[in-house]
Amino acid sequence: MYSVRKVTKDLYWVGANDRRLTLFENIHPIPRGVSYNSYLLTDEKTALFDTVDWSACRQFLENVEHVLDGRPLDYLVINHMEPDHGASIEEVLLRHPETMVISTEKAFMLMRQFGFDVSGRMIEVKEGDTYSFGKHVVTFVAAPMVHWPEAMVTFDTTNGVLFSADAFGSFGALDGQLFADEVNFDRDWLDDARRYLTNIVGKYGPHIQLLLKKAGGILDQIKFICPLHGPVWRKDLMYFIDKYDKWSRYEPEEQGVMIVYASMYGNTEAAANALAARLCEKGMTNVRLYDVSNTHVSYLISETFRLSHVVLASVTYNLGIYPVMHNYLMDMKALNLQKRTFGIVENGSWACKSGTLMREFLENELKDMTVLDAQLSLQSALHSDAAPDLDAMADAILASMH
Repeated sequence: MYSVRKVTKDLYWVGANDRRLTLFENIHPIPRGVSYNSYLLTDEKTALFDTVDWSACRQFLENVEHVLDGRPLDYLVINHMEPDHGASIEEVLLRHPETMVISTEKAFMLMRQFGFDVSGRMIEVKEGDTYSFGKHVVTFVAAPMVHWPEAMVTFDTTNGVLFSADAFGSFGALDGQLFADEVNFDRDWLDDARRYLTNIVGKYGPHIQLLLKKAGGILDQIKFICPLHGPVWRKDLMYFIDKYDKWSRYEPEEQGVMIVYASMYGNTEAAANALAARLCEKGMTNVRLYDVSNTHVSYLISETFRLSHVVLASVTYNLGIYPVMHNYLMDMKALNLQKRTFGIVENGSWACKSGTLMREFLENELKDMTVLDAQLSLQSALHSDAAPDLDAMADAILASMH
């Protein structure tokens, strides 16, 4: 049975949802699943924009055939060749030998690498090229490294639809609602959208900024943003564009403190709780605590992009940083995270080294990070005589917010 939604005149969402998949790219937890978005334009010529992951191919094909209603599929436009969008290309082409494929030189190279035979069916386009499907004329905009090198976005100059590839996407399956204004986006979607962007494309902030600058020239013409994952935007577009602008400039969304602790037996955790209580007593209540051992790093990265201040509280382990805390730091480095203020809490029973090592990592391996001088050093556990140091750290965090 088909399941489609009309986006606007002549344009239909024909994608599919996967609620069985538990790890996106086999690494990031997606408890709410994910949508694979594909769009079919029914003009004088028909054009399908991207396909779906192989796991959702059956539903996708039923949707496409329903909207085509016996018409040929004239064109398949591929904005992004990653397999969660490109895996069903071959099946579409087998069913529709009449279809021509529109994409970039690099995307065609990747199709060959994945084993797809598109010889004799290729229409290669580059930045600034246009194509007409009848009433609808589209233009193609290169979007390299957002987040693969072959990526492009396609803008329909007739109806103002931006097919944005992996930009402006989100984790989460669509529960019938297609549009962002049909859901409570702040409550139910923003965290997933942030976690998606920061973990998948976070490293490529400058490339997102370049794409946003290109989009800036046509902002007044964009009426819809149709991403390859998550809801379609048709209202309050600047709300989400502003989020992308902040995230890709590594600017925090909010003044607040996340305390990430690595605790073997609960003593470092107790210190983290005490610091959180002190901050709240002093008026900073936008505080979140995370156990680095029990929180997937994708959530930690997302929160680090959201908040302005981070406290790293780590036990010393084999004269080093606790391994999962070190992994979190390595992910920050891999994703190019910048412009945050850090406090450090260290613990050790006989050789307390984690604080020095975390400070060195933040100052030498990451960009534009501020590490507060106030540091809390524990010997096995936090005792009452450390109360002044606890207050000093809370005060230093608050002072750095002004």
